[in-house]
Amino acid sequence: MKPFPDHQIHPDLRINSYGHYLRRRFGCRVSKVNVDGGFTCPNRDGSKGTGGCVYCNNVSFSPKATQPVIPIEEQMAQGMAYHRTRLGSEKFIIYFQKYTNTYASLDVLADFYHRALDHPDVLGISVGTRPDALSDEALELLTEIARTRYVCLELGLQSINDDILADINRGHTLDEYLETVQRAAGRNFDICTHLIYGFPGETREGFLKSANLIASLPVDSIKLHQLHAVEGTELARRYFRGEYRPLKIEEYIATAADFLERLPGRVTIQRLYGSAPLDICVAPRWGLKNNQMWYAVVNELKRRGTWQGCRRA
Repeated sequence: MKPFPDHQIHPDLRINSYGHYLRRRFGCRVSKVNVDGGFTCPNRDGSKGTGGCVYCNNVSFSPKATQPVIPIEEQMAQGMAYHRTRLGSEKFIIYFQKYTNTYASLDVLADFYHRALDHPDVLGISVGTRPDALSDEALELLTEIARTRYVCLELGLQSINDDILADINRGHTLDEYLETVQRAAGRNFDICTHLIYGFPGETREGFLKSANLIASLPVDSIKLHQLHAVEGTELARRYFRGEYRPLKIEEYIATAADFLERLPGRVTIQRLYGSAPLDICVAPRWGLKNNQMWYAVVNELKRRGTWQGCRRA
């Protein structure tokens, strides 16, 4: 068998990267720009629970310019200027990232989404949400937008193990995720799934089963990162009590490569690492930037002589 039988696998990266997918699709460099619409989550406001997920402190993944008190137009302008200067990006996807971005009235959602789409350099939107917080009305709104613009629906699953989902206070089950994927399928927008590796009680073999699950579903892209504890979270308190043992970097790199080898080449890879500011990061403190971990995983695939999807060939 020839290496990289799937033409979507980048010959140098050995994976189907989301950035190259966007370039193939739109013919230019496209960047995602994060905005904060001031949403909350059902496991924070009491409808499903309080306190949020045990690992969640949104400061760890939200740029300082993305704060709900700042109009999204201003957030967009700052983010686009940054990506134009740093990467030479020409077009943009506005990413509603923080908390649950379909968890509001239809009028509020429509206002935010259409304001984002009004900018001439914006190709579409990416909406981060939970499997249990996507109403039929919100789904129809995204479907309508996807008729003329790019839409990516990002569903936070995190783990396929219901015991782990309960332990981390997610407030939803695997079955709810599966049902939502089926509801969202066939609507002319991309579906992205978020997964985390390194939960207490999780085994490498158990985590790798998630690649087989994704392979069986109409999922277009994946975001993967390691579990890490940041200040102000229940996970950090567990770490200080000795109840959470963070992954070693070598273990994460090897498992990420194992995961990619089992993932079909049609699935694009949006993320392979999650970083938190060092001043609030508790553990693990690897001190790597996202692109450094990205290439650490790529180099592991090169060392093995493998690539995304090779174990499914």
